[in-house]
Amino acid sequence: MIKNIILDFGGIIVNLDKDICVAEFEKINAGAIARYVDFCIQEDLFHELEIGAITIPEFCDEVRRKSPDCHATDEQIIHAWEVLLTDVPVKKLEKILELKKDYRVFLLSNTNEIHWRMAEENFFRQKEGLSLDNYFEKSYLSCRLKMIKPSKEIFLHVLEDSGLKAEETVFIDDSEKNCRAAETVGIRALHAPKGDEWMNSTF
Repeated sequence: MIKNIILDFGGIIVNLDKDICVAEFEKINAGAIARYVDFCIQEDLFHELEIGAITIPEFCDEVRRKSPDCHATDEQIIHAWEVLLTDVPVKKLEKILELKKDYRVFLLSNTNEIHWRMAEENFFRQKEGLSLDNYFEKSYLSCRLKMIKPSKEIFLHVLEDSGLKAEETVFIDDSEKNCRAAETVGIRALHAPKGDEWMNSTF
Protein backbone atom coordinates (compact mmCIF):
# COMPACT_ATOMS: atom_id res chain seq x y z
CA MET A 1 0.00 0.00 0.00
CA ILE A 2 1.34 3.41 -0.96
CA LYS A 3 1.69 5.81 1.97
CA ASN A 4 4.24 8.30 0.63
CA ILE A 5 4.47 10.39 -2.53
CA ILE A 6 7.65 12.09 -3.71
CA LEU A 7 7.16 14.70 -6.43
CA ASP A 8 9.67 16.19 -8.83
CA PHE A 9 9.49 19.97 -9.31
CA GLY A 10 10.49 21.06 -12.83
CA GLY A 11 7.91 19.90 -15.36
CA ILE A 12 5.81 18.05 -12.79
CA ILE A 13 4.78 21.02 -10.67
CA VAL A 14 6.26 24.12 -12.32
CA ASN A 15 5.89 24.84 -16.03
CA LEU A 16 9.06 25.58 -18.00
CA ASP A 17 9.65 27.64 -21.14
CA LYS A 18 13.04 26.98 -22.68
CA ASP A 19 12.47 29.40 -25.59
CA ILE A 20 11.92 32.42 -23.33
CA CYS A 21 15.05 31.55 -21.35
CA VAL A 22 17.14 31.18 -24.54
CA ALA A 23 15.88 34.55 -25.79
CA GLU A 24 16.80 36.28 -22.52
CA PHE A 25 20.35 34.93 -22.55
CA GLU A 26 20.74 35.97 -26.18
CA LYS A 27 19.44 39.43 -25.29
CA ILE A 28 22.36 39.90 -22.88
CA ASN A 29 24.86 38.53 -25.43
CA ALA A 30 25.31 35.25 -23.58
CA GLY A 31 24.97 33.10 -26.68
CA ALA A 32 27.08 30.27 -25.28
CA ILE A 33 24.72 29.96 -22.33
CA ALA A 34 21.68 30.17 -24.60
CA ARG A 35 22.98 27.08 -26.39
CA TYR A 36 23.31 25.26 -23.06
CA VAL A 37 19.63 25.93 -22.40
CA ASP A 38 18.48 25.23 -25.96
CA PHE A 39 20.12 21.81 -26.07
CA CYS A 40 19.41 21.00 -22.39
CA ILE A 41 23.10 20.62 -21.61
CA GLN A 42 23.54 19.92 -17.91
CA GLU A 43 27.30 19.55 -17.92
CA ASP A 44 29.74 21.73 -15.94
CA LEU A 45 28.10 25.16 -15.46
CA PHE A 46 24.49 24.21 -14.74
CA HIS A 47 25.49 20.92 -13.13
CA GLU A 48 27.80 22.73 -10.72
CA LEU A 49 25.01 25.15 -9.81
CA GLU A 50 22.52 22.33 -9.25
CA ILE A 51 24.79 20.40 -6.90
CA GLY A 52 25.66 23.54 -4.98
CA ALA A 53 29.32 23.43 -6.03
CA ILE A 54 29.34 27.10 -7.03
CA THR A 55 27.63 30.18 -5.62
CA ILE A 56 25.28 32.44 -7.55
CA PRO A 57 27.98 35.16 -8.01
CA GLU A 58 30.40 32.48 -9.25
CA PHE A 59 27.74 31.27 -11.68
CA CYS A 60 27.30 34.80 -13.03
CA ASP A 61 31.06 35.21 -13.41
CA GLU A 62 31.21 31.96 -15.36
CA VAL A 63 28.37 33.07 -17.66
CA ARG A 64 30.38 36.20 -18.52
CA ARG A 65 33.57 34.18 -18.97
CA LYS A 66 31.94 31.75 -21.37
CA SER A 67 30.35 34.61 -23.33
CA PRO A 68 33.02 37.36 -23.61
CA ASP A 69 30.55 39.77 -25.25
CA CYS A 70 28.24 39.55 -22.24
CA HIS A 71 28.67 42.48 -19.86
CA ALA A 72 25.40 41.93 -18.03
CA THR A 73 25.07 42.49 -14.30
CA ASP A 74 24.49 39.60 -11.93
CA GLU A 75 20.85 40.68 -11.65
CA GLN A 76 20.37 40.51 -15.44
CA ILE A 77 21.94 37.06 -15.60
CA ILE A 78 19.82 35.83 -12.71
CA HIS A 79 16.70 37.14 -14.45
CA ALA A 80 17.64 35.36 -17.68
CA TRP A 81 17.88 32.05 -15.81
CA GLU A 82 14.76 32.69 -13.69
CA VAL A 83 12.45 33.01 -16.69
CA LEU A 84 12.86 29.31 -17.49
CA LEU A 85 10.24 28.84 -14.77
CA THR A 86 6.93 30.33 -15.88
CA ASP A 87 4.23 29.33 -13.41
CA VAL A 88 2.76 26.72 -11.12
CA PRO A 89 -0.88 26.03 -12.02
CA VAL A 90 -3.15 26.52 -9.01
CA LYS A 91 -4.86 23.22 -9.84
CA LYS A 92 -1.57 21.42 -9.11
CA LEU A 93 -1.22 23.14 -5.76
CA GLU A 94 -4.78 22.14 -4.94
CA LYS A 95 -4.03 18.54 -5.96
CA ILE A 96 -1.02 18.43 -3.64
CA LEU A 97 -3.15 19.67 -0.73
CA GLU A 98 -5.70 16.98 -1.58
CA LEU A 99 -3.02 14.27 -1.61
CA LYS A 100 -1.73 15.42 1.77
CA LYS A 101 -4.99 14.29 3.36
CA ASP A 102 -4.12 10.65 2.64
CA TYR A 103 -0.37 10.55 2.05
CA ARG A 104 2.91 11.94 3.29
CA VAL A 105 4.00 14.21 0.44
CA PHE A 106 7.59 15.24 -0.31
CA LEU A 107 9.45 17.11 -3.03
CA LEU A 108 12.73 15.95 -4.59
CA SER A 109 14.22 18.26 -7.18
CA ASN A 110 17.36 18.81 -9.19
CA THR A 111 17.35 22.56 -8.81
CA ASN A 112 19.46 25.56 -7.92
CA GLU A 113 19.20 28.43 -5.47
CA ILE A 114 18.14 30.90 -8.18
CA HIS A 115 15.12 28.89 -9.26
CA TRP A 116 14.22 27.72 -5.80
CA ARG A 117 14.27 31.22 -4.32
CA MET A 118 11.95 32.38 -7.09
CA ALA A 119 9.58 29.45 -6.55
CA GLU A 120 9.45 29.90 -2.79
CA GLU A 121 8.78 33.62 -3.01
CA ASN A 122 6.21 33.49 -5.79
CA PHE A 123 4.70 30.19 -6.89
CA PHE A 124 3.99 28.62 -3.49
CA ARG A 125 2.36 31.77 -2.15
CA GLN A 126 -0.38 32.00 -4.79
CA LYS A 127 -3.08 30.74 -2.47
CA GLU A 128 -3.68 33.27 0.28
CA GLY A 129 -2.19 32.37 3.63
CA LEU A 130 -0.22 29.40 2.27
CA SER A 131 3.50 28.89 1.66
CA LEU A 132 5.88 26.06 0.76
CA ASP A 133 5.52 24.32 4.13
CA ASN A 134 1.80 23.83 3.53
CA TYR A 135 2.43 21.65 0.48
CA PHE A 136 5.29 19.34 1.43
CA GLU A 137 6.34 17.63 4.61
CA LYS A 138 9.91 18.26 3.47
CA SER A 139 11.65 19.48 0.32
CA TYR A 140 14.87 17.80 -0.83
CA LEU A 141 16.95 19.95 -3.19
CA SER A 142 20.02 18.81 -5.10
CA CYS A 143 21.80 22.13 -4.55
CA ARG A 144 21.60 21.71 -0.78
CA LEU A 145 22.12 17.96 -0.58
CA LYS A 146 25.17 18.08 -2.91
CA MET A 147 23.60 15.06 -4.64
CA ILE A 148 21.62 14.89 -7.84
CA LYS A 149 19.16 12.59 -9.57
CA PRO A 150 19.52 10.00 -11.02
CA SER A 151 22.08 8.94 -8.41
CA LYS A 152 20.83 6.10 -6.22
CA GLU A 153 22.26 7.88 -3.17
CA ILE A 154 19.80 10.77 -3.30
CA PHE A 155 16.82 8.41 -3.15
CA LEU A 156 18.34 6.43 -0.30
CA HIS A 157 18.94 9.69 1.57
CA VAL A 158 15.28 10.73 1.26
CA LEU A 159 14.08 7.33 2.46
CA GLU A 160 16.40 7.30 5.48
CA ASP A 161 15.99 10.96 6.41
CA SER A 162 12.19 10.84 6.48
CA GLY A 163 11.85 7.26 7.69
CA LEU A 164 10.10 5.99 4.57
CA LYS A 165 9.78 2.40 3.36
CA ALA A 166 10.62 2.14 -0.32
CA GLU A 167 7.77 -0.29 -1.04
CA GLU A 168 5.29 2.20 0.43
CA THR A 169 6.57 5.09 -1.67
CA VAL A 170 5.85 6.34 -5.18
CA PHE A 171 8.12 8.79 -7.00
CA ILE A 172 6.77 10.98 -9.82
CA ASP A 173 9.12 12.54 -12.39
CA ASP A 174 9.05 13.58 -16.05
CA SER A 175 12.47 11.96 -16.57
CA GLU A 176 12.44 8.24 -17.31
CA LYS A 177 16.08 7.98 -16.20
CA ASN A 178 15.22 9.38 -12.77
CA CYS A 179 12.25 7.03 -12.47
CA ARG A 180 14.39 3.99 -13.28
CA ALA A 181 16.93 5.12 -10.66
CA ALA A 182 14.19 5.29 -8.01
CA GLU A 183 13.12 1.76 -8.89
CA THR A 184 16.62 0.42 -8.24
CA VAL A 185 16.12 1.13 -4.53
CA GLY A 186 12.61 -0.37 -4.45
CA ILE A 187 10.55 2.80 -4.90
CA ARG A 188 7.60 2.58 -7.25
CA ALA A 189 7.95 5.15 -10.05
CA LEU A 190 5.39 6.98 -12.15
CA HIS A 191 6.88 8.42 -15.33
CA ALA A 192 4.92 11.54 -16.32
CA PRO A 193 6.60 12.94 -19.47
CA LYS A 194 3.84 15.49 -20.08
CA GLY A 195 4.00 16.65 -16.47
CA ASP A 196 0.35 16.19 -15.57
CA GLU A 197 -0.36 12.46 -15.88
CA TRP A 198 -0.15 12.12 -12.09
CA MET A 199 -3.06 14.48 -11.55
CA ASN A 200 -5.66 11.76 -12.14
CA SER A 201 -3.64 8.79 -10.88
CA THR A 202 -4.69 6.55 -8.04
CA PHE A 203 -1.96 5.27 -5.79
